[in-house]
Amino acid sequence: MAKTSASGSFHLFIGKTLSTVVLAVGTIILGMFISDTEYGLYTIALIPAATLLLFQDWGVSTAMAKHCAQYRGTNNEGDLRKIIKVGLTFEIATAVVLTVISLLTANLIASTIFGKPEAAFLITLVSITILSASLLMGTQSIFIGFEQMKLNSFTIICSATLQGVLSPLLVYLGYGALGAILGYTFSSVVACIFAITLLYFAIFKKLPPNTSTNLNKSPTLKLLLRYGVPLAIATIIVGILVQFYSFMMASLVDVTLIGNYRIASNFATLLAFFTFPISTVLFPAFSKLDPRKDPQTLKTVFSSSVKYTSLFLVPATMALMVLSEPIIGTIYGDKWLNAPLFLAFYVINNLFAVFGNLSVHSLQQGLGETKMVMKQNLLTLIVGVPLAFLLIPTFGILGVILGPYLAGKPSLFWALYWTWKHYKAKVDFKSSTRIFITSAIAAITTYLSLNLLATAEWIRLVIGGIIFLGIYLFAAPMIGAVNQTDINNLRTMFSGLGIISKLMNIPFVMLEKIIKTFHDSNTSSE
Repeated sequence: MAKTSASGSFHLFIGKTLSTVVLAVGTIILGMFISDTEYGLYTIALIPAATLLLFQDWGVSTAMAKHCAQYRGTNNEGDLRKIIKVGLTFEIATAVVLTVISLLTANLIASTIFGKPEAAFLITLVSITILSASLLMGTQSIFIGFEQMKLNSFTIICSATLQGVLSPLLVYLGYGALGAILGYTFSSVVACIFAITLLYFAIFKKLPPNTSTNLNKSPTLKLLLRYGVPLAIATIIVGILVQFYSFMMASLVDVTLIGNYRIASNFATLLAFFTFPISTVLFPAFSKLDPRKDPQTLKTVFSSSVKYTSLFLVPATMALMVLSEPIIGTIYGDKWLNAPLFLAFYVINNLFAVFGNLSVHSLQQGLGETKMVMKQNLLTLIVGVPLAFLLIPTFGILGVILGPYLAGKPSLFWALYWTWKHYKAKVDFKSSTRIFITSAIAAITTYLSLNLLATAEWIRLVIGGIIFLGIYLFAAPMIGAVNQTDINNLRTMFSGLGIISKLMNIPFVMLEKIIKTFHDSNTSSE
């Protein structure tokens, strides 16, 4: 199962890497030519459509992914056509309604709520993406259910390439925020058309015909909604909290700081290299498990997913935190001076991977425990709203960043306790602690070293990266964050990835030598 998930993660990783690199280059160029005020308006214009999208899907896309994976796993492929047809029809119907609402309320939101009437036309343009984003999300969920991660990657790359080229080009030509919005909207529409085309020719056309003579689609829709609605309510609850913070930011925070915030969030997507593939492939992996028939496998998969996620994500997060200043300084110089601080705080939530914040929610969703997810997210909303009124007026952008993270921690620990109580699955906190300490040692040493370097930012960035990586690889086996069993498991997981498995073997060999040297040293001293 780990090998299959690693293969899927690899394809998503490649797609996410290519798309992020293309989008990052475009974003960097965009940040060079656009003013902080225009970038702030661009960020604000995206908020209403993102808010309405919360109420579009109602969990149907996730339900399609689950049932496609489940039917394929049980060789019940006859109903797959019906699942796809009914699911996508529902996506289109809800998206059309919300698009109309967005178009009708654009002026009201821009002028009355945000107090920025100049954003009205930008909001109107972004409204078009509600329909395209809905269909894109639906088709990507089907790709995940069929474990066709390559197709998912193709759509991500398509959207990122178009946006990464068009938005900075139009900004360079003098269209400002309007140019950035046009690039964003056009890329979303084209990626949607591309995804639908891939879905039809690569999956739908090859499916066996539905043998059922019952033309009533209501049972299928009820099946999808029965699973999806509790999960959708959970997603809406958290999404409302995030958008509530966004609305407060647009109303209370200076637009130039919002531009710096946007730059920070762009660089934070570097960690999506790890979080997106991991969280995506864990869902179908957990969906295949039956805790009643094989509870031990469930416990093993859960604890292992937390450990191996943390091994990659936690050090990457700490590295980005300590290198935030030289990264942004290398690219932009003295522009966007507040962005490094915002970036360091923006990614801090990824450190909670050691507690299983990526794995535990994927486990609950994969096992169909959507009502529990809904309750946990409701707790997050209850805690988060008062925090917004407390943090944002006082701390501005830092309040916008930290509020949702702090609000989510009670529900995270509730989820961990509930998962242990019902499935006896728990995090290996000893391993998590060792991984965190190893990463912290590398981060602190790198930070202190960089403070002694009064040189160009790009030199500080290169030296800092080398110091962090070297210390982490040396300290991980010394502290016990990685052992020989882990290396063997990782080799097996990555063994089907061709040249990537050979590249991954380089640090594995280094780690093995350190482990052997350390073991021989201890044996000699005894």
